[in-house]
Amino acid sequence: MNSGAVAMRGRATAAQLAGLAGWRRAAALVVFGALATLALPPIQFVPLLWVSFTGLAVMLGGARTSRGAFFDGFWFGWAHGATGVYWIANALLVDPARFGWMIPFAVLGLGAAMAIYFGLATLLARLLAPAGIAGVLALAASWGLLEWIRGWLFTGFPWNLVASAWSDTLPVAQLLALIGAYGLGTVTVAVAAMPATLVRPGRAGIAATTTSLVLLALVALWGWARLPEGPMPTVPGVRLRLVQADIDQREKYEQTNRAGEFLKQIELTRAPGPEPITDAIWPETATPYFLEQDPRALAAVASAVPRGGLVITGAPRATLPDEKPLRIWNSLDAVDDSGKIVANYDKSHLVPFGEYVPLRAILPIGKIVGGAIDFSAGHGPRTIDLPGLPPASPLICYEAIFPGAVVDAAHRPDWLLNVTNDGWYGISSGPYQHFAAARMRAVEEGLPLVRAANTGISGIVDPYGRITESLALGVRGVVDGALPKPLPATLFARLGNGIALSLMALFGLAALFIGRRAARA
Repeated sequence: MNSGAVAMRGRATAAQLAGLAGWRRAAALVVFGALATLALPPIQFVPLLWVSFTGLAVMLGGARTSRGAFFDGFWFGWAHGATGVYWIANALLVDPARFGWMIPFAVLGLGAAMAIYFGLATLLARLLAPAGIAGVLALAASWGLLEWIRGWLFTGFPWNLVASAWSDTLPVAQLLALIGAYGLGTVTVAVAAMPATLVRPGRAGIAATTTSLVLLALVALWGWARLPEGPMPTVPGVRLRLVQADIDQREKYEQTNRAGEFLKQIELTRAPGPEPITDAIWPETATPYFLEQDPRALAAVASAVPRGGLVITGAPRATLPDEKPLRIWNSLDAVDDSGKIVANYDKSHLVPFGEYVPLRAILPIGKIVGGAIDFSAGHGPRTIDLPGLPPASPLICYEAIFPGAVVDAAHRPDWLLNVTNDGWYGISSGPYQHFAAARMRAVEEGLPLVRAANTGISGIVDPYGRITESLALGVRGVVDGALPKPLPATLFARLGNGIALSLMALFGLAALFIGRRAARA
């Protein structure tokens, strides 16, 4: 079969796909959306992005109405969202008697909520330009814009951004240092959807697809050149120990287990290692006591502190007994060897329905995290000064997933400190996705990342996104390592998401220009 016949068959197949209607159309879009999830961590079969986004662009080109364009993105996004965050069911199964009934509503409902953003993206893309090269550029611009809006609207949920597909492909991931995750996602959609232009006769589609692949190759070549051959220089006199006790979340709920779990952290911190450590880092809520109000617990933590160093631990914090009203924070405390709390940080970006219930007066449900009182939000992002260590930007749990919102620009830190309890997710794709998101923040900001997770993945990541030390998911133990030095502030660190928004605007204007020019022709 010659190339002309292959092209004709491809165009016929594309026409059939674009012409689907009813449940068949929705089913095809659901398949494409699920395939896009397989390009993300932990599987990261990146070529599936070309299959899924080319399929979406072809079908969007066949949408007959604006309503149809919205539902093209909705069905794609519903499958993509639900298959990407299915692990939320594990969090609800920690207390199945109270929350098990919510699983189908939570997984499918959260997928549907995310799908609204995808539907608005395809609707906006159609309004800018319906098909062809202009249509692909419009889809990329709209997709990036709605990812950015999803990152902050209604407290934000920028989970599984398209850019995370490149978190293990470090040459391409270096572009994060220039344009951030929203910008890299915009570029990715443009390149992955560009083969949709091949369904039209003529050479324009071939030229556009070839150009997009060449540009991606140039990005990878630039990123490869940016990566240094050897390891990063490290901070002299600092050797960290990350403690991963691997405590099942169901056990953490039991009051009778608290003392034993607490002792596990101390035993792991005290365990001998190949080299002396200077500081230890425990995960989120590793200490189940209010350290400011519990001298015995504070003394126990101090007993594990390396001489002259710190134990930095996740712990709850509460108002003093005589203070009203009672408030509780999800916090991080740095304890020295004398038993003094020398620094602390209160989580500022709380998880809706996990740490507090929005519209509590209306919704008849409790929060997933135990306790009757909602957590209060702290003030962040914030840089804390730690004796014997460079200044750090603490990030508790999913605070590490927000591009451009992980450091205090007025007081730039030297490293990112992420403590989390991914035990809520169980053995699922959730911890891998979470680790990938945190890793991308290191490249964006040009800062090393140190991450301690209860059940994993714990590790040290240098400012290029390279993992220098790690402990796998579901493993109990410690990992010791040096703290890499930071890079000078990246372009993204200096200008933030404004660069990505400018890129989206450029793609959108190009889509309008090319579309109108094609219409006149």
